[in-house]
Amino acid sequence: FLGICPFLGVSKKLDSAVGMSLAVTFVMVMATAATWPIYMLILDPNGMGYLQTIVFILVIAILVQLLESFLKKFIPSLYAALGVYLPLITTNCAILGVTILNIDNGYNFVESIVCAAGAGIGFLLAMVLFQQLKRNLDLSVLIGFIVSTAFFLLVFFVKQPFVNVACLS
Repeated sequence: FLGICPFLGVSKKLDSAVGMSLAVTFVMVMATAATWPIYMLILDPNGMGYLQTIVFILVIAILVQLLESFLKKFIPSLYAALGVYLPLITTNCAILGVTILNIDNGYNFVESIVCAAGAGIGFLLAMVLFQQLKRNLDLSVLIGFIVSTAFFLLVFFVKQPFVNVACLS
């Protein structure tokens, strides 16, 4: 269920799903670019690896605030479409998961960036595919709200292999 919050919130329209996915991908790549050197150059050499999660969450929160300010000023339509879900990118466990995964797998900086970009692209593909499925199911008279919601909660497990494929050792 990594990253399910944006799916449930902005998957009704294709442009909102793509916009959210691109925002998550951007934050994921930028967070990786910022957290990898922080961990390798500051936390690990000074024996402060136990602060990894707190520092990574702070970096992600700062990046989301910068992204939110940018979208509000330069792309107000996307900012309005994403609404309350934009600040929730901060709590998207997929972003934190990828940044920690890169450190735990011992990737160098370039490998970490590629892994984060691959995970973001996988997230984008999953969001677009599930948005299309959800739209088709929501239009169907035969399938009710409860069945389609339960179906998506079960099928969303399929998204996890996108992250794993992007981050192969």
